[in-house]
Parts: sequence; structure tokens; C-alpha cells
Amino acid sequence: MPPAALNSPAPQDLWQMDHRHSLHPWTNFGSFQREGALVITKGEGCWLWDAEGRRYLDAVGGLWCTNIGLGRREMAQAIAEQAERLAFSNTFVDMANDPSARLAAKLAALAPGDLNRVMFTTGGSTAVDTAVRMVAYVQSCLGQPSKTGIVARDHSYHGSTYLSQSVGKRPGDRVPEFRYKEDGIWHLTPPNPYRRPSGMTETEFRDWLVDEFETLIATVGADRIGGFIAEPIQASGGVIVPPDGYLHAMWQVCQRHGILFIADEVVTAFGRLGHWFASRDLFDVQPDIICTAKGLTSGYIPLGAMIFSDRLWSIMEQDPDRWFTAGFTYSGHPVACAAALKNIEIMEREDLLTNATRMGALFQSRLKRLEDLPLVGQVRGRGLMLCTENVADKATREPLPDGVNESKRISNAAEAMGLMVRPMAHLNVMSPPLTITEDEVDFIATTLEKAIRQVTDELVREGHRIG
Repeated sequence: MPPAALNSPAPQDLWQMDHRHSLHPWTNFGSFQREGALVITKGEGCWLWDAEGRRYLDAVGGLWCTNIGLGRREMAQAIAEQAERLAFSNTFVDMANDPSARLAAKLAALAPGDLNRVMFTTGGSTAVDTAVRMVAYVQSCLGQPSKTGIVARDHSYHGSTYLSQSVGKRPGDRVPEFRYKEDGIWHLTPPNPYRRPSGMTETEFRDWLVDEFETLIATVGADRIGGFIAEPIQASGGVIVPPDGYLHAMWQVCQRHGILFIADEVVTAFGRLGHWFASRDLFDVQPDIICTAKGLTSGYIPLGAMIFSDRLWSIMEQDPDRWFTAGFTYSGHPVACAAALKNIEIMEREDLLTNATRMGALFQSRLKRLEDLPLVGQVRGRGLMLCTENVADKATREPLPDGVNESKRISNAAEAMGLMVRPMAHLNVMSPPLTITEDEVDFIATTLEKAIRQVTDELVREGHRIG
């Protein structure tokens, strides 16, 4: 490519550079070769602009993460000032820096119960990876070196490192070209009331799920299971809101069997559900470990954190000769921690948790009306974390064949109308910034309805039976 194109590229040049040189996360080679990528060049609040100057309301919120909205000048200033003052300082062994120390104390103040200890990571995947390793470490310190297994759920997503992706099990993430850790990881039925067995009430479904966990423990042996990991609401696995009392009951099972409870709050923390953390406030669970990222910095700088209890710390520190040999070059990066501190300051000053609660209720109310459409089987979620599930038959909840790809067609139609929603299997997922306004909620609901109606008409004309 000519030097002039690199220095002052036209929109088509940017598209070509990306198409020629980039491997995107979760690349589908066929569609990427045909269509390439949409190049985004600007963001402000809930809105994005592409290289051609077209504007979109980003109802996806980046990837569940742009909680305070884009284009915040004071965030840019905080990042720049910290980079000028101290751009990097490692936190290995006995080193620390000003922003990481202050952020650790702030997270301890916000986290529930005795979760007063923090290990910083590079993002959510590495936070989960570290938490799973800590489970084995703590159980070994307790004299139970075989109690290292992890129980998760089907349709869960916990990250994309080798270990975190092995723990998660979302449909479509397991491909034959990759290998995954299988030994010592078990998966339970996802707590999706919409897909519960026919004739079973939600309460009966909840009890069945808890019994399934107890049966697994009895079969495998409690001496082999060290931890249970759960997203309070399974995000990328389908915005699955569990039955009432499910998480509390699963936590009680963990308590009885000495199994550590890891709450994967990478998505649900920092206001997405109207609370700093959802585990205790919404689901009556006191985790041993919380993993977080995304809303921690609202996506301005990559950062993750594993927040864990004083009890676990006291177990590990009993032997002064022990080393916890995990961490990353960028753990506690001073610029990232300064961004997180400013992000939390903005959320507190502007009372964004209250706005998330208020707009979340409106968002749910407006989108719930879409269930009247023949293609929409269910609208579900909590706070500013919602999805529509598309079905061919509302009575039987039978989905359309996978090859129809109706959710992608809906997102394409919405994008043409200036709205971004995220297609996943038979779902269209939304997680807009916590700064969203009533007018913007109305725009999402109205535009998404138009897109669904348009695609439904196309499907019917193609011979698909909908309703």
C-alpha cells in the first residue's frame, strides 16, 4: 500500500488494510472474505461513526463494556496525565504504584462482604484464568491437593484463554481445530427457564438443577471438586436469567461441600444491572471470588481484576515460604488503574447506577412489547442487559434452522437504519451504556421492531412458516 494511504487513508483504504492484514476475534473466514469489516472511527456517548461518516446507536455497548459512554474528555485527560507522570511500573513480588494501590482499596470498599483482596489482570479472561488457578492453590493449602476440579454450566462463557475457554462451554465456541482441557472440568444444565422441560414449573426446574449439582458431587466426589463458577446472568450464552433462588441454593451446596464459589461478574458488575456487583445485592450470594473487567474501565483501557476474600488470603499466607506464581506484565498497570479510578468517580458523581436502574426498567418495558411479533419468542434480561430470542413457532419454541441466520439478518437490517444490536445464534443482544436516555431507548425499540418486521416478511416470502 502506498505511504500516502497509510498516512491519510481514505475509508476504502482502511477497509483494505484491515481485510488484508487483520485476524479478528471469532473470525468467520467465509463472511470475512466476502464482506470484510465495518471500520469505526469515532464514538460519543451511545453513538458510533464509521469511516464513511454514517452514525449508529451502539446498543451493544462495545462488548457489554462502554458503561459511561464514549468520548469522555476527562477520561482522556486522566489517562494522558498518568501516562506522562508514570506510564509503567511493574507490580511483581514487592512493587506497587499509586493508582493500583488506590484502586485495590476502592474495589475492596465496593465489593461485598470480606472480599478485600485484589489481583489485577489484563481483562476478564485472565481474571477467570487466575481465579480457577487460585481455587487449586487454596485447596492445596488446605491439604486437599486433589480438590482442584471446576464445575461450570453449559452455555457459559468465561473467556478465551486456553483454561478459561475450557471452563466455559458456549455453543459454537468449541471448534475441532482447537483443543480444550477436559479433565477436571464438569458442566451442568444451564438455568434457562425458557428452555426448561415441558410441564415443569420454574420452582421445580430450580430444584431439579440444584439436585443435578448434588448428584454430580456425589458421583465425582466432593474431594475432587474445588470450585463452582457462575455468571449471575449468563451473558454471551443467551442472557440467561436463572430461576428465583437458584444461585443462592447453588451457593449453599458449595458451602456444604467446601467448594469455592467464583462469581464471574465481568459483564454484570459496575452498573450493568444497577449495582456495583450483582452477586449479593440481587442474588443473595456471598462469593469467595469475583472476577471483573469490562465496566471497570468502561472499555477505555484494558483491565481486569480478581477480587477475593480475606479468608482465602489467610489460608494462603499461613506458610511464609509459599509463592503465588501467577500474574502478568501489565497487572496493575498504572494508566489502566488511573482510568478505572476516574471511571468509578464518574459513575458515582453522575449516579449512573440509578440511571441504569431507571432506564433498565424502561428498556425492558419497551422491548417486552416485541413479544407480540410472530418471530419473537421471548424478551429477557435484567437492567441494561437484554435480548430477544427468535423462534419459528411461539407455541413450541422451536427455532428456525441455523442456516437461516435470522438474527444476523435482523442486525444487518437494524444497522442499515442506524442501530447496532449483536446477533448470537437465534438471539439479538443489547447492553447499551448506562448513560442512555429515554429517547435513545425509544429509538432502539422502534428501530429493532422495524428490523424484525422486515426480516419476518422476507422469511415468509422465502417460504418459512413463522408464528
